[in-house]
Amino acid sequence: MSEIEKIKSARTDDLYYTVNHPSGLKIYLYPKKSSSTFAIFGTKYGSIDNCFRRSDETEPQTVPNGIAHYLEHKLFESADGDAFVRYAKTGACANAYTSFDMTCYLFSCTSHFYDSLEILLDFVQSPYFTDKTVKKEQGIIGQEIRMYDDDPQWRVMFDLLGNLYHTHPVKIDIAGTTESIAKITPELLYKCYNTFYNLNNMALCIAGNFDTDRVLSICDKMLKPSKPVSVERIFAPEPESVARTRSEEKLPVSLPIFELGFKEPVSGGRASSKELAETDILLKALASPASPLYRSLLDDGIINEASFGQQYFEGPGFASVIFSGESRDPDAVAERINQEIVKLRRDGISRKAFDCAKNMIYGSSIAALNSVSNIANSIISFAFAGRELFSYIDAVAEADADSVMARLKTQLRPETSAISIVRPES
Repeated sequence: MSEIEKIKSARTDDLYYTVNHPSGLKIYLYPKKSSSTFAIFGTKYGSIDNCFRRSDETEPQTVPNGIAHYLEHKLFESADGDAFVRYAKTGACANAYTSFDMTCYLFSCTSHFYDSLEILLDFVQSPYFTDKTVKKEQGIIGQEIRMYDDDPQWRVMFDLLGNLYHTHPVKIDIAGTTESIAKITPELLYKCYNTFYNLNNMALCIAGNFDTDRVLSICDKMLKPSKPVSVERIFAPEPESVARTRSEEKLPVSLPIFELGFKEPVSGGRASSKELAETDILLKALASPASPLYRSLLDDGIINEASFGQQYFEGPGFASVIFSGESRDPDAVAERINQEIVKLRRDGISRKAFDCAKNMIYGSSIAALNSVSNIANSIISFAFAGRELFSYIDAVAEADADSVMARLKTQLRPETSAISIVRPES
């Protein structure tokens, strides 16, 4: 019997249900009037999970880099055909992605939702790997790796991660290398699948027009219970210092592009909803289009209005703040950002800047509740990080300037910063 709990937001009057299914799967159901319905089925398994230990085994297992992404590709195949062919018959738009710490399979549709849901639950739970199909995929993914090797935005990001991190696998390309994927075998794929695609390590989230009882009936029929197995991620010790402070390379770009990162110490696990909200407000106050820093950089012509941005980049064992964009003088941008951080530490956040940043984050969070894809993606990513969507919105609304300033004790430290630049070839 499924255990069902209603989660309601007092601020927005929205609600959704969390379901502890007997199979071990956590299900999130967000009924909402919409022209479409969106479903996402994910596992807490990403590219950084190249060394792990199962709770029912004593020895750790090391696997080739890129295997999580490889497994994502292979799951769409079965002895009976391709899952995309099956989706074509229902009219659903399907996709999948592998990130540093999760892998998700998703679809959206305006009709035949329940048929598409059965397809999703079926193929993700039906691995089919043979020597022939695995070898064939090596050529396909090898081409994808080479394509990203030539992508300036991809290169500038991984150059920065290589600057920031000494040992953490976040610095390794999500797809691996042509050498690492050549070591992948059906046996290794099954090993990783049976470890991380255990329903106790997964979640299903649905948002849009659907009947809750009918969804649960399909889940009762389709989900295959699995023995609970917990997984320990194993990372080599990561120093607080950066591996190097800068890198440069040349690729076919019209203007230089850069990423400036500030590495943070990670000791107490993932950021809470409150800490995440405070960081988001801090970054908006510092460098959003409404900030003095952004306006001065734009007025001086050293950033591109469309490309400049900032993000909090964090996951298991890693965290950093990253500024990025196009600039004719990336080092000047980095210097101005550092000067603004010093000023912020000295003078604090003005009431006007704090209120503006807080309102921007709160407004965008509320607006995102109008999109079923945003809802489903946010709920599952929050869940895998140990956070909750409405708690984050509440944390934004309740944040105060002093708590936001307190985040500067561990964030935006110049002694743990690095820059990556890609310049034009000519």
